[in-house]
Amino acid sequence: MAQRVLIIGGSGRIGRSVAADLLRHTDVEMTLTGRRAQAAFSLEPRQRYQSLHLEDKVRVRDAISSHDLVIHCAGPFRPRDFHILSQCIEQKVPYIDVADSPDYVSKALAFREVAKVAGVTCIVSTGVFPGISNGMVRQGIEQLEKAQHAHLSYLVAGSGGAGVTVMRTTFIELQTPFAAKVNGQQRLIQPYSEREVLPFPAPYNQGAGVYWFNTVEALTLAQSFPQLNTVITKFGSLPDIYNHLTSLMTLMPSTWLKQPAITEFLSQVSYAMTQVTDRFSGTGIAMRLALRGQSHGQAATYLATTTHPDTAAAAGYGTGSVAQLILSGQLSLPGVWPVERALPTSLFKETLAERGVTVHSTLCLDENLSR
Repeated sequence: MAQRVLIIGGSGRIGRSVAADLLRHTDVEMTLTGRRAQAAFSLEPRQRYQSLHLEDKVRVRDAISSHDLVIHCAGPFRPRDFHILSQCIEQKVPYIDVADSPDYVSKALAFREVAKVAGVTCIVSTGVFPGISNGMVRQGIEQLEKAQHAHLSYLVAGSGGAGVTVMRTTFIELQTPFAAKVNGQQRLIQPYSEREVLPFPAPYNQGAGVYWFNTVEALTLAQSFPQLNTVITKFGSLPDIYNHLTSLMTLMPSTWLKQPAITEFLSQVSYAMTQVTDRFSGTGIAMRLALRGQSHGQAATYLATTTHPDTAAAAGYGTGSVAQLILSGQLSLPGVWPVERALPTSLFKETLAERGVTVHSTLCLDENLSR
């Protein structure tokens, strides 16, 4: 009998991208859920649709019970409760999600010991960033004798093909300052501040800026790799005009941004704008990692980059890879974990290669830094 996967939020852009990846790389049967009574998209072979409201906890529990893996794609995650995660642990069904909220992930990780005792593998934030980005950092750290400073930056063209939910997440994360580890100390950061223009690979080398942004990686990487005394995470958009508009949003009174109606209005307007600009900007992503540390007793810098023309598809690759490994029995680690703690670099590279994704990297000794 084929294994069955439940994709909660499977009717959204990210959920459908995950489902598409599983169709290509596994032989599972899938249930894709959404709030509509009927699917608003065409179902592929081995897929079925189920109308499911997350508020209906009994139906959620029953849906989980008839599947071999649950993939939670129903964002935005900051306001979500932990009913799905706790039910997976209780019913001993492996769980993964695409959570992009540090607040949500911090609380989800607190279920680690309960999941360990239950023998259930649960992996959070398995998309592209966070997700593939975390694997890139682990891969880089393993190339250095000692890693001390991590700088992750992302550029996304237009909407990224990911739908209005990503816009909501962006405006939610603009609402409050956040803590980041800088020079060994927790520093309070203003969202979308300290613009930098960095050398990204073509065609993303158009001079767009990246800005401090509250990400899951900033939380989990500092915990997973205590030797890192600095973890910087920055984000920007193409075309660059979107960065300037978003930066202006941070000047609004914080009480305004925290009003759900204003957040929704800004999200819908932003998404409508990207539907126009996507035609010439595309919906791709570029990710850049710079790690500073030591190699062969000298100061060294490890630089890694990767790109993909469709951000939503790349998110599907990240989550689909983890799902594939759990379903095949290659990845089993009871507890609740971020990607960099659960996914060995060998499997990370193998599954990305199957999907045609390459991480380009260089390691340079820098005598100047060692003085």
